[in-house]
Amino acid sequence: MQRWDLLDLDAPKGTRDPIVLHSDDGARAVLIVLSPGQSLGEHQVNENAWITVLDGEVEIDADGDSINATRGMLVRFEPGERHSLRSDGGARVLLLLAPWPGEGHYRGSDSSP
Repeated sequence: MQRWDLLDLDAPKGTRDPIVLHSDDGARAVLIVLSPGQSLGEHQVNENAWITVLDGEVEIDADGDSINATRGMLVRFEPGERHSLRSDGGARVLLLLAPWPGEGHYRGSDSSP
């Protein structure tokens, strides 16, 4: 058994300091802390992506739709679906990517997850 206190882990540089909690051939779990005003600009991933808001509030935009996701909300994106996240007041989110890595995910010469 592995465990993490997702509300206590330190990420002092916000989005520049994501914490990979676990990664294997099935999935990758990443804690992302958005400092006030930080965002993850429009992007897409090759995996199914689930975002769970652990604390704070996150504005999520995807395909012209926008929602304010609050604590406890789970949002899922299809592989290749473009989206962005922004938090005016700061937030903690758990990102799950599966399967990891998704088909077409660029890994360069590094074969580690």
